[in-house]
Amino acid sequence: MERSAWGSRPMNSRGGRPERGGWDDRPRRDGSNGWGRGDDGRSRPERREAGQAREWNHGRRDEARRGEAHRGEAPAAVAPRVAKKPRAEAVKRQLRRSEGFAELGVPQLMASLLAGQGIAVPFPIQAATIPDALAGRDVLGRGQTGSGKTLAFGLPTITRLAAREPSKDSRPGAVLLAPTRELAMQMHDVLRPLAQTMGLSIVLVAGGMSYTPQLRALQRGVDIVVATPGRLIDLIERGAADLSVTEIIVLDEADEMADMGFMPEVTRILDEIPGSAQHLLFSATLDNQVDELVRRYLRNPVEHGVDSAQASVTTMRHELLAVSARERAGIIAQTVNRPGRTIVFVRTQVDADDTADALRHVGIMAGALHGGLPQGLRARVLHAFREGRIPVLVATDVAARGIDVDDVSLVLQADPPHDSKDYLHRAGRTARAGEEGLVISLVTARQRGRMARITREAGVDARPRPAHEGEVLAELTGGTRPEGAPITEEQYRGIVAPPRPPRRQGSGPRRFPRHGHGDHNRARRPREQS
Repeated sequence: MERSAWGSRPMNSRGGRPERGGWDDRPRRDGSNGWGRGDDGRSRPERREAGQAREWNHGRRDEARRGEAHRGEAPAAVAPRVAKKPRAEAVKRQLRRSEGFAELGVPQLMASLLAGQGIAVPFPIQAATIPDALAGRDVLGRGQTGSGKTLAFGLPTITRLAAREPSKDSRPGAVLLAPTRELAMQMHDVLRPLAQTMGLSIVLVAGGMSYTPQLRALQRGVDIVVATPGRLIDLIERGAADLSVTEIIVLDEADEMADMGFMPEVTRILDEIPGSAQHLLFSATLDNQVDELVRRYLRNPVEHGVDSAQASVTTMRHELLAVSARERAGIIAQTVNRPGRTIVFVRTQVDADDTADALRHVGIMAGALHGGLPQGLRARVLHAFREGRIPVLVATDVAARGIDVDDVSLVLQADPPHDSKDYLHRAGRTARAGEEGLVISLVTARQRGRMARITREAGVDARPRPAHEGEVLAELTGGTRPEGAPITEEQYRGIVAPPRPPRRQGSGPRRFPRHGHGDHNRARRPREQS
């Protein structure tokens, strides 16, 4: 395994790693808290508190209120003054904007809510699949992450369930499966306001989160369950979830579930659901396991293929940079030191930590994301990346499968992908929904033959070109040599550490020690005269 040569860096007395503060809650190498487990974190103990789920949702609400300023919208305080239009005209304009979804059969309440969020025109995958899904047909949709699949299956699911009686027990009307916690969280955050608008309840059920809120929600009754396969199986075995009356089952990123080894759990969940239920399956590819799933469970599915992985590479610029081990570290730093969001892909969890540490040491705010981190820390790092407070994210392949972030302008493959499929998954983090993007892959002399095969299979036409630090690299990548001061652990902690609860400032009387416990340090009050 090749390791990054980062040159001289300040190391601690234990060797090999920069000094860290006591706040770092990542797993240790001794395995005491799950170090060395799989990137998906399925074998880790369930250590996440319920408050972290609330913290994540609170952060997402704050992000929505801020209007995603990183998209370039002018703040209200500096917006140019314009003449106000009559309210009736504004309402009519909003309704006209929402006609795209309404014409597909989406209720006007949800169409207007989407229009208020700036979502007026359906994406191709949405326009293709929503009518068939609303008609109750089984659907097989092929599309990449970021193509709009969540609304493609979410809007028909909510619409159909709104016509039935609300659930009053632990038997949901719909189950939506996602391969990772992060993807399930994002799915839940997108669909929750839409479901609530239609009077439906929705709950997130995922590993790494406290059981208590999930159990209570199921006991109260829930219409839609957004889940990861492992946790849902656990709740079924506990008797807390019952899928005997489920009418709609959605499998999102089915190929990722197969790659991560979730097919036994997925098939068991499908066996728990009535055969008459509607099946909506979305996948980027139809590998052997996914194809078998389709043949076994879907009934005469309508297939819609939109935004294939090979087709999406045409909206990206691909560059292969031939680098030496000696210059690799400096080239990484200069490449990512540019405006916009950047995702750096590395091979292992240790490489992710070391690369992020090294970038912060040269003044670039970077955060690591991998399955060895506690779920709360992963959520905070990803949230900071969305907000732009961490512009550079260093991730492993499995952890990045849960990333659904717009406006990623650069994907840097510091380590080569395993195969062409991984190349396309990595590249798919940029150039979302037809936007342009840049994909740069670093290649050493020993990796040239392998990368040539991978890019050829991925449909990418790119040849390695020599790369060195300096002006030529700046013209090619848009990055500049970092010249900022090192980012301290305290500065990074201020972004990703959990918020401290406010101190309680009670107004009651001060308590004194009980008699016999420190009374000799307390001045005795004089007895009152009777």
